[in-house]
Order: sequence, then C-alpha cells, then structure tokens
Amino acid sequence: MEKVILIRYGEIHLKGRNRSFFENLLVSNIKAAVKPYGAVLSHTSGRYILSNFDEKNANKLSEVLKNISGIVSFSLAIVCASVYDQISNVVIDLSKDLKGTFKIEANRADKTFPIKSPELAKMLGGVILDNNTMLSVDCFNPNHTINVDIRENNKTYIYLEKVLGMGGMPVGSAGKGVLLLSGGIDSPVAGYMMAKRGVNLVCLHFHSFPYTSPQAQEKVEALAKILAKYDSHLTLKVISVTKIQEEIHKKCNPNFMITLLRRFMFRIAEIVAKNEQTSMIITGESLGQVASQTIESMTVVESVLKDSVVLRPLVAFDKNETIEIARKINSYKTSIIPYEDCCTVFLPKNPLTKPRLDKVIFEESKLDVDSLINEAINSIKEVKIN
Repeated sequence: MEKVILIRYGEIHLKGRNRSFFENLLVSNIKAAVKPYGAVLSHTSGRYILSNFDEKNANKLSEVLKNISGIVSFSLAIVCASVYDQISNVVIDLSKDLKGTFKIEANRADKTFPIKSPELAKMLGGVILDNNTMLSVDCFNPNHTINVDIRENNKTYIYLEKVLGMGGMPVGSAGKGVLLLSGGIDSPVAGYMMAKRGVNLVCLHFHSFPYTSPQAQEKVEALAKILAKYDSHLTLKVISVTKIQEEIHKKCNPNFMITLLRRFMFRIAEIVAKNEQTSMIITGESLGQVASQTIESMTVVESVLKDSVVLRPLVAFDKNETIEIARKINSYKTSIIPYEDCCTVFLPKNPLTKPRLDKVIFEESKLDVDSLINEAINSIKEVKIN
C-alpha cells in the first residue's frame, strides 16, 4: 500500500482572483523544503499530496512541514482507488492492531462516489467490528479516529492522525520586513509571528563591541538560524553602535541613553528597510514591559521615521505568553544564554519611562546625528545563515 502525506491549507481558500499567487508561493516553499528527501508534490482540489518518498524519512518530512507557514495540518495517509472494496481493505488493515474505542470520519469531496458519507461511515465501522473484537464504537470521545477522505482525483486517503502546522500565510506573500533582532526572548518570537503572516525577514542586529562580546553575536546568529527554519530566505545584518553609545554617554544626560539609542536604531533600520525596498520595521516590544516600551517612549522613538511603519506583533502579550511561543519554536534556551546585548551598555540607573519629545530633541542636538549614522551604516556586515 502506498503511503503519502496529505497537506491542507486554510486562509488561502479565502482569497479571490489572486488565490493562485498564494498557492504557487506555498507550492514553491514546500518543494524547496522537501527537496533533500526526493518527495514529489502534486495537487488535488483543496489538498497537496507528497509522494514517492522513503517511509523511513516520514518523521523528518513531518518536522519540515511543521515549519512551513501556510500549512494548517497534514497527515501520513494510505492512498487507494475510490472503490469501496479497496477502501474497506485499507481500513481493516489500518485498524487491526488498535484497541479501545473508535469512530469513522468520512469526507466525500467527490460527489460521484456512490455511497454518501454517513452511510459509508456506518458500513466501514461494521467492517472494523467484524474484524477486530478489541474495538468498540464511541462517536463522541473515541481513542482513535479513522479518517476516510474521498477526493475528486478518484483516490481515497485514509489516515489516523492530523498533525498541526504553522497555519498563517506562505512566507514571501507579505513582502519583506526588517526585524530588530536582539539576543533576548521577545524579538525572535516577533520574527516567527511575522514569518507566519508571510513576511520575509531581514534581521538587523546592533552590537557594541568591545563592550559586548563575540559570544553575544554568536548567540544572535544561533537565533537567526532558528528563525531560518521558518523563513529559508532570511538574512542577518550586524551593525556597530559603539560610537553612538560612547557619544551619548559622553555628551548627554545619562537618563536619556536608551531613548536616544533607540532613535538611532530606528533611523538606521529605516535606511536598511529602504535598501531592501520595504517600509516595514518589526520589533519585539510589549506595551509597558520595560521603560523603553511605554506608549510615551515608543511614540518618541518612532517619531524619527519618515516613510516606515513599525509592526509590534507582541504588543499585547505578557511575558509568559511570549515565553510559551519561544519554547515552541525552540528559541528560549538560546535566548536565556547570559551574553548581554548593546542595550545593557551604559545602562542608566533611572531610564526615562515618559520622555518628552522636546527634551529628547534638546539632548540629541548635542550630537552629530548624521555623521554617527553614516559611520554606523558603513559598519554593516551580512552574516551567512544556513
């Protein structure tokens, strides 16, 4: 019996005339991800099917498919012709070692199949009971659900489990976004959330070498590699803000350090975004979580932008919600490795929680803003992420 993987997608069904754009992008992303396993991807109405793969690679393919945004769920299935006797034989074989309770879920997408879904479920349930005395029927809370999916291609797919995927939209369908990637917990989760909505990530990391160590950057590279599981086109750029921080520390009121530094970061991010032909800047900010994430702080910092929009996918999350996702995407253990990032350098004792724009501009007037930005931009390096 041939085994295949039946792939389902969700939101794409809601698209109108541009639906083919999203479908083609999802197909391209799946094919690229499964290419090392030699699997062949085909399409039937509302489903994609992976076939011609070595069964011992089924678990590896499952892990790959879990990380492709746009996939709602998938199942390892046995495929047969849409003929009752063949369906019955597969169901008997699939259930022969099961114990406890079961039910049949029949889906007759092919309306030319002569037996309607409720009747088919009853017939197949009777066949199972005749061949396995260790099973009984429970339609409400069964131990096992045997799914029979009769598709329009004259084939039927029979399976026990549905594996949940990422959901969302195919990566690339929403353009690019510049992700401000630190070594903390929040920004990798923000990147994952935006990849799930179809955004290609350009990760931008600010460092303060020699005040921050090489290990701090290695940690960020490790986080970028984790995110690359969800966006294979992800890029990482690193940029030095050492001189900027030294100048702020030397010339400005120390309580303004974080506010002024983040205004520089946003200006630099906008330049990078323009070079990447996007206007999207992504942060891991959560409202009120720290001093720099009050509405007053975010407003003052964001005011430096001219042509960009800031997206904050975690803005209403509490820390535990963010940590839950970080654990799910396997970034948490890396994020808590104790190498500090540039925001901990020259950290003031009393950072501003409600900065006033006029006072911020006054402090900023003590600096040669354009020169410092140009120097920082010239330090940009791209790090290869596999």
